[in-house]
Amino acid sequence: MLHALRRGDHLGPTPAAHGAGRRPRRVHRVADRPSVRLHLGGPRPRSAVEQYLDALGVPRVTDEPGTFVIADRATDHLLGTLLLHRRPADLPGHVIEQGGELELTYVLRREAWGAGLAFEAATAALRTAASELPDQPVLIVTQTANTRSLALAARLGFRRVGTFEAYDAEQTLAVADLHAFLAG
Repeated sequence: MLHALRRGDHLGPTPAAHGAGRRPRRVHRVADRPSVRLHLGGPRPRSAVEQYLDALGVPRVTDEPGTFVIADRATDHLLGTLLLHRRPADLPGHVIEQGGELELTYVLRREAWGAGLAFEAATAALRTAASELPDQPVLIVTQTANTRSLALAARLGFRRVGTFEAYDAEQTLAVADLHAFLAG
């Protein structure tokens, strides 16, 4: 299930269960796990994740348009996040000179891998965006070593258009036309 963060979403243990001000533990599982962050620059220290969430608040982390929670259908627990945001022009990896293309990014907890959830969530987000926005390029940027993500990009219809170095690793740039995702 893909949705914007809603009041009442169950992202992990509730604050009442662990005292006021406690952070939902499941949010950490997409940021501090080595297997999940293998191709994303490595795990972030739990203290850094906690400090980030404390500073912004969990709802603030996901309240920007184009930011979604991937949740378990049965329990509504957070399984990951999906973002469809503009790629900053100062980062490498663009297909138009001025940059600012839509970029699809996602991260799932390890136990959610292989169930088709990233494909389902990406398809839903891209179809919605295609119905609301003018046609434009959409990017996926991932480490070339991340063969699972490259396979998902190809399955979604993205085509590889180049590589570049960033974060001490080769990155692959893939692109698709947004309106290719219009429901037919």
